Amino acid sequence: MSVTQNMSDNKQEKRHFTPEEWSYLTKYFVGNNYRYRENIIIPKNLGPVQIKTNEEKMVESFFESCFFKSVMSCVVGYGLGAAIGLFSSSMGPASVTDTETQTARQVFREMKTTTLGYAKNFALIGALFSGVECAIESARGKSDWKNGTYAGAVTGGLIGLRAGVKAGIVGAMGFAAFSTAIDYYMRSRF
Repeated sequence: MSVTQNMSDNKQEKRHFTPEEWSYLTKYFVGNNYRYRENIIIPKNLGPVQIKTNEEKMVESFFESCFFKSVMSCVVGYGLGAAIGLFSSSMGPASVTDTETQTARQVFREMKTTTLGYAKNFALIGALFSGVECAIESARGKSDWKNGTYAGAVTGGLIGLRAGVKAGIVGAMGFAAFSTAIDYYMRSRF
């Protein structure tokens, strides 16, 4: 055999890697399978870090769900509406018939009717707005002022739509502007 033929055989043999060499090369270029968490800095003032259990994660995801937020807004809206309705009905009776004086029973009936009316309306608006805002936030994947504006437009439009298309458009613009102003105030304050 000649020297050149012997060198070409050696080059062909060196082109094949052994499994150990492949393992070394993959570790060199890709890295190993272990993840080191040396770049995470946990401030000492936060105390010890606790990992959440699956049950805690399930409870947390339930409280952050759109369903729970809508139900909570409905309940809180009902309570707020009842308080406002009670206050407004106590300021002046709605129906004064001729010159006869009202009995206490008639006054309490009117107060009940007004209070329940306000409570139902506030509950509906709260549940609708919260549900729409949560759905928009989930779809967009962002939590910013636009979610409240869009939700206000949808809620105002649906509420105003009962009186017609023009009222729906005006309601959408008004509720969106109000929602944006409230959201701006709450975000800039805290």
